[in-house]
Amino acid sequence: MKGIISNLHKVFESRIRLGIMSVLVVNDWVDFNTLKQFLDTTDGNLASHLKALEAKQLVEMKKQFVGRKPKTSYQASEAGRNLFAQHIEALESLISKK
Repeated sequence: MKGIISNLHKVFESRIRLGIMSVLVVNDWVDFNTLKQFLDTTDGNLASHLKALEAKQLVEMKKQFVGRKPKTSYQASEAGRNLFAQHIEALESLISKK
């Protein structure tokens, strides 16, 4: 039975992290506030999950100024896209098992 779930990655067990990666793999760069609105979460909760994904090099961050306001944006790294694709494939495989 372990073989069925061996490609499920613990880093994506949180619904927020699953949501972050789902948004980032289909978009180039997404700013923090847009992610927050999509996922309906707080600043602190989103920031902590992004930091965890960033520490594992699954997302990349860039900071810039728009006018005088800072804007932080994120994208899925190549490693993040690959690991997330494995995770989704494992979920699909698990769901299709009878």
